[in-house]
Amino acid sequence: MDKDQAGLQLAEIESVVARVKQSRIYRVAGDICMVWGVVHLSRYGYFRIAPHWAASSWYVVDTVGVVVTLALVQRANAGRGGGLWRAVVAFALFYGFGWIWSNVLGDFGGRQASAFWPTLFLFGYSLAGLWFGIGFTALGLSLTGLIVVGYAYAGDYYPLWLAISTGGGFLLCGLWMRRV
Repeated sequence: MDKDQAGLQLAEIESVVARVKQSRIYRVAGDICMVWGVVHLSRYGYFRIAPHWAASSWYVVDTVGVVVTLALVQRANAGRGGGLWRAVVAFALFYGFGWIWSNVLGDFGGRQASAFWPTLFLFGYSLAGLWFGIGFTALGLSLTGLIVVGYAYAGDYYPLWLAISTGGGFLLCGLWMRRV
């Protein structure tokens, strides 16, 4: 094997390694998307059934989602270190930013808050697509578009729209990401 052939072989190996890394990222992200699909279906379905418990159940359901997400991140990074603390800091930054805007600077009602919070995290998914692949950007933008359409046109069925569009959307995107 000459120098040029060796260079081509190394480039091919690097390409395979990059595809495997991206596949691993998509698999974990797919699992996380499916968790949040169930969270959204549960949250908005529960809001429809018991609207008087909506505010307190929001925190419980989201806490379960965050804990499961952190467990998935920890499992994916077992033996490599560093992943869990970054995920915790990322959640804290997003929640802190969202809390400031929705509770301090903004005067969000229930409808506005239920549009703001998912689109905030979907913005993060859209940005992640710049590093991890177009699938993240497509997920963020398409689900944000569905939320905006529902906000404008779903009327009283908006919580049900959110359950189906974001919950179902996250589940479908999670299944798609796991097969990539």
